[in-house]
Amino acid sequence: MSVVGNTESAADAGRSIIRAYDEMEVPTRLYVLGILFPSFLFFVGTIVAAVVLDVFFLVRVLIPVFGVLILASAIGYPRLAVDRRRVEMENRFHLFVTHMTILSTTNIDRMEVLRQLAREEEYGELANEVQRVVDLVDVWHMSLDDACRRRAESVPSESVADLFERMAYTLGAGQDLDEFLVQEHDVLVDEYATVYKQSLTNLDVLKDLYLSLIISMTFGLVFAIVLPLLTGNDPTLTVSLVIVLFICVQMGFLFVIRAIVPDDPIWFLEEGYRTTTKKLLLGSTVVGLGLSLLFIVVMTLIFFKLVPGARQVPIRSIPLLLYMPIATTPLLIPGFVFWHQERQVFDRDRQFPNFIRALGTSESAKQSTTSEVLATLRDKNFGALTENVDDLYRRLNMRVSTEKSWRYFTGDAGSFLIQKFSEMYLIGREMGGGPKKLGELISQNMNEMINLREERKQQTTTLIGVVYGITAASAFAFFIGLELAVLLSSFDIDMGGEIAGGSLIYTDQYDVLMLRYLLILVLIFNAFISSMVIRVSDGGHFGNSYIHFTALLWLGAVTGAVTNRLVDMLISVDL
Repeated sequence: MSVVGNTESAADAGRSIIRAYDEMEVPTRLYVLGILFPSFLFFVGTIVAAVVLDVFFLVRVLIPVFGVLILASAIGYPRLAVDRRRVEMENRFHLFVTHMTILSTTNIDRMEVLRQLAREEEYGELANEVQRVVDLVDVWHMSLDDACRRRAESVPSESVADLFERMAYTLGAGQDLDEFLVQEHDVLVDEYATVYKQSLTNLDVLKDLYLSLIISMTFGLVFAIVLPLLTGNDPTLTVSLVIVLFICVQMGFLFVIRAIVPDDPIWFLEEGYRTTTKKLLLGSTVVGLGLSLLFIVVMTLIFFKLVPGARQVPIRSIPLLLYMPIATTPLLIPGFVFWHQERQVFDRDRQFPNFIRALGTSESAKQSTTSEVLATLRDKNFGALTENVDDLYRRLNMRVSTEKSWRYFTGDAGSFLIQKFSEMYLIGREMGGGPKKLGELISQNMNEMINLREERKQQTTTLIGVVYGITAASAFAFFIGLELAVLLSSFDIDMGGEIAGGSLIYTDQYDVLMLRYLLILVLIFNAFISSMVIRVSDGGHFGNSYIHFTALLWLGAVTGAVTNRLVDMLISVDL
């Protein structure tokens, strides 16, 4: 049964790759002649090179492996391109559905709804798919239900294909688009939530995989430090190779995380509008980077005795491992600024559903303008959003255009979701949509997104604990291995009255200072990539990674320095 199952899986994978060639934007014939065929020739060339070249056996084996990787990448790229399209569609699916539902409740016909969505560049592949449906109707004069049914057969996302299929059936049966979307809105959003939660489950699995990989690479690096004592190899070379592999593993994990987690941005920093938040973020970043660069220059000059009186400066007594974290400590300034502002964005997101629902209900009940309704709502407590609501009322009351007032409102809020849903509400009102229905739809969708983000936050918190724990454990193992090698290399072994220090252990090839520098390099790269992994996992601004980068660097450096000190104390006690 397992053999049959594996055969069917392989056949399905083969069919999906073949089907992906037809769905590429590049014609299949051109791709085969321009990419696939040259890759095959390159693979054949690597086999010939492995046979002809007179080099080390391991190198002769790796040359064809490199050719296989190039050929496999060329064969599988169309499938990866289709998967990229599918992920891009699913990441924006909930916003797309809500936007379509809001437009369908206005006074425009159903084709104009699709044309409006096709112009939204932020939806990416979803907008392209809608444009294809519009082209089938406008250019090829197909009915809307037939056009949806035809595109449902080609679209890579199951959620989008299901939406098109049900639209084709209901529209063909004579139901209006707004009735269909209002009825199906909850189901479609639930489908998106299911996909989102599945991605978070995959993140939990990847966390365990990351832990296993880093532990394996840690043991590999420790062995690369210690084993040259017995084999006589150059430890600098072996450690360098393992470090390169260590960094590649972490970089690969970063890209995998980036591909797995949902693309759900938190921030919205509008171009062309210099908000107070943007000025604060830019100013803190300049100050933090400037001070860090100044620290690096000053400490380097003192360390290499390039300034007068450097020998008397107390900083020279600081362990070498602590130089880098001290120099990067000023990065905590922009880090905490980004962290505080991001918390403010989260708080505004939590209050926005209450605000937009109250605005829509009040506008519908009073049958008045937004400015008149805000005159009463501005006195209510909307938490972190209260100041932004008050500013919105003042701009509208000063006769600033409605579009610009809402633009400044979303720019000051700094939230991606607030920007998108505010834009939907404004467009819906301009096109004659009912404010109460618009407010309820947006509020419902926003609350669902906030709940999903809370689950994502919990998963990220667990990942942060794993990253910090494995960083401390790895730093301890690295420097224990180095100190052990240094300790053994300082001993002579007496066998039968003869000094045999060079026969059992090989110590001449050890450059201890260079090995320390390499381990510091590992700590720096580990802190940098791990901080990126955390930021990608929670979807926040990358400026917030300054905190984790500095903290991880301090953790690794302090752990290494304490380990060195403990080993020195144990040696002195034994002596």
